[in-house]
Amino acid sequence: MAAIQVLLWDIDGTLLDFVAAEGVGIRKTFAKFHLGECTDEMLSVYDEINNKYWQMLERKECTKRETMVGRFREFFSLYGMDVDAEAFNDEYQLRLPETIVFRPHAWETVNTLSQFYRQICVTNGNLPVQQKKLRDSGLDLVFDQIYISDEVGHEKPSPEFFTAVLDGAACKPEEAMMIGDSLSSDMCGALRMGIPSCWYNPEGKPVPNGYAIDYVIHDLTELIPILTERN
Repeated sequence: MAAIQVLLWDIDGTLLDFVAAEGVGIRKTFAKFHLGECTDEMLSVYDEINNKYWQMLERKECTKRETMVGRFREFFSLYGMDVDAEAFNDEYQLRLPETIVFRPHAWETVNTLSQFYRQICVTNGNLPVQQKKLRDSGLDLVFDQIYISDEVGHEKPSPEFFTAVLDGAACKPEEAMMIGDSLSSDMCGALRMGIPSCWYNPEGKPVPNGYAIDYVIHDLTELIPILTERN
């Protein structure tokens, strides 16, 4: 078993609390458009729609722009709201990175591991949004390299995305480890490429059939002894 040399980190939902930032961003955009209150129930409905569209993008069934606009178009249609989905999305993209909330023990974990491993950011998302998140959180100073799907030209879980990352890191698949919360992008992408996988699963969900995940953790600090034992 090869020693792990490179850690591939997902950002949203793994190191940063995307749900918290998403809720604040949407509510600020609602206020900007004078749409009244965006309730917790509405946010929950939007989240389901958003996840559906991102999974469609991961399967290459739609473009990035169709994902960004389509999710809001469907959401507003469901509530019978006459809103320009393109304009709303553009404003939301400005509001989304304004809120930075770390997942529990995220900052401590990446800082500790930076002494021993090369660490690489691997994230899907809008380029300026992700860049601002990384700058404002200070994570850009922790990572040795940063790969954002908009720049790579491919989304996780595509082999093209991970090939670009591995080539750029000059490491073999078995020398890297993917840490992320998404089964459909992080874990699927790693499994297809033969990259050791670590599913960040704070809610304790069961591992679905067909996912031969190497490690499952509920707290990011659990990664440290795993790496120590493996290496």
